[in-house]
Amino acid sequence: MKISIIGAGQIGSAIARILTRAGIPVAISNSRGPASLAALADELGPLLTPVTTAEAAQAQVVFIAVPWSKIPAAVEGMGSWSGRIVIDTSNPIEAPLFRPFDLGGKASSTVVQELVPGAKLVKAFNHLQPGLLTRAPGAEGGRRVLFIAGDNPAAKLTVMALVEQLGFAGIDLGTLDGGGRLAQFPGGSLPTLNLVKFG
Repeated sequence: MKISIIGAGQIGSAIARILTRAGIPVAISNSRGPASLAALADELGPLLTPVTTAEAAQAQVVFIAVPWSKIPAAVEGMGSWSGRIVIDTSNPIEAPLFRPFDLGGKASSTVVQELVPGAKLVKAFNHLQPGLLTRAPGAEGGRRVLFIAGDNPAAKLTVMALVEQLGFAGIDLGTLDGGGRLAQFPGGSLPTLNLVKFG
C-alpha cells in the first residue's frame, strides 16, 4: 500500500516522522517542490521520498496536511480521487489570527470531501498537536489515542489498521458529520485531549 503526504509543515512532517519510525515508506510533497524537502529526507532517511504534489495524489492512501486556506489550491486539478483513501488531518483554523473559518454549518471534513471527489475520506491525525503526535505512542502503561471518523467502513478499517501499526490506540467516532465534528478544532469536544487507552 503506497502512502503519501501532501503538506510538509508541522503536521505533515510529524506524520512523516511517525510513519518512517515505524518502518513504513512514505512519499511527501509541498507547494515548493521536492528539492525543498531535501533536509527532511536527509533527516528521516530512505523511507521518505520527496515527490511532486501530483505524484503524491496518486498514492492509495493520501494524507492532506496543509493549512485550511491552502487545501483547495493543494488538491486543485487532480481530477477524480476515486478509489483512494484521503486522510484529512486539517482543522478550519490557522495562524496567526486563529479565527475559525465560516463553514456554513458544515463539518470541516464534509467541506474537504467536496474538494476531493470520489475519495474515501477519513478524518484522523488532527486532534493532537505535532509535538504529542511524534512522541512515543506508549504512555502511562497504555497507548495514546487517535480518533478517526468517516463514512466508508472499509476505508476506516484501513486507517484504523495503520493507526494500530503505528502503536496508537484508534477509536472510531462514526461518520464525518457526526464524529468528525467531535474531533475538529474549533468546535469539537475532543481536540487537544491527550487520552491514553489501557488494555
